[in-house]
Amino acid sequence: MNIPLFEQFHKEGLISASSLQKVKQRANSGIFSVHWELKTILYLGILLLTGGLGILIYKNIDSIGHQIILTAIGMLCAVCFFYCERKKLPFATTKVPAPNSFFDYILLLGCLTLITFITYLQVQYTTFGNAYGLATFIPMVILFFCAYYFDHLGVLSMAIVNLAAWMGIAITPLNILKANNFADAEIIFSGLLLGMALNAIAWVSKNRNIKAHFCFTYTNFGMNILFIACLAGLFYFEHHYLLWLVPLACIVYLFYKKSLATASFYFMLMLTLYGYVGISYVIVRLTMDTSLNMGAVYFVIMYFILSAVGMIAFLSRMNKKLKQHDSI
Repeated sequence: MNIPLFEQFHKEGLISASSLQKVKQRANSGIFSVHWELKTILYLGILLLTGGLGILIYKNIDSIGHQIILTAIGMLCAVCFFYCERKKLPFATTKVPAPNSFFDYILLLGCLTLITFITYLQVQYTTFGNAYGLATFIPMVILFFCAYYFDHLGVLSMAIVNLAAWMGIAITPLNILKANNFADAEIIFSGLLLGMALNAIAWVSKNRNIKAHFCFTYTNFGMNILFIACLAGLFYFEHHYLLWLVPLACIVYLFYKKSLATASFYFMLMLTLYGYVGISYVIVRLTMDTSLNMGAVYFVIMYFILSAVGMIAFLSRMNKKLKQHDSI
């Protein structure tokens, strides 16, 4: 900001002294970035647009017609991908920046409309018949391709979610799927398999430098899926729940080492919360199985009070330890 120019205006009587003071204060305050606010608004705009289109279609399905709706969704999807193909930068195994500010959001809109288009075909016309796994496998492959081809972390997250959905449908028997009963051992073990696979892909991505910036996304999904699968096994296998402490402890240790290596407090926080839930469940089960008197109840209450204080103290200490080199 040209302060001497405003001082000259003040000398000439064009602006008041208070206005000049405000200009100087504004110049000294520096520039305020609204980058993340604008990105959040744009992402919300895409979600609201797709959600609004869904509501509009649902309320006017009889008057619009299925063919017209499918044509409109398909055309919107095609336009989005055509724009992204024309504007994208050359592919590279390293990180490729977006060519402009709107590229990421147009690609996200195209992927969302693509999923909507395929889902609409399956629900309305049963294009894939009873092959529900195929209805999730095809968009999953396309999303993974788009994530790498256009270098988009948001699309990669959508692809991983589709991968989890495809594994659940492919492994789960159809009668369990229709009954919406997912408390099944096969789902738990498939979750463990998926979590290990995602962490393995993250390791390969980082060490082979193939989209290494995708590593955190893979690791984040893999970590949460592994912990959730272990806790599900702890809750589901009532007669062998103690055995599930072994894989849970191993995963906690591995991510503890990873948290220290990467100086990431996020990993430390997540492994502490998941580990606390698992240990607390085992302690409460052992206490209640031993005795159901008031002494056991008081012990459980005191345990939660003291353990909560201990967990907060542990996280505070680890936060100070990692704070100088926190990667998140």
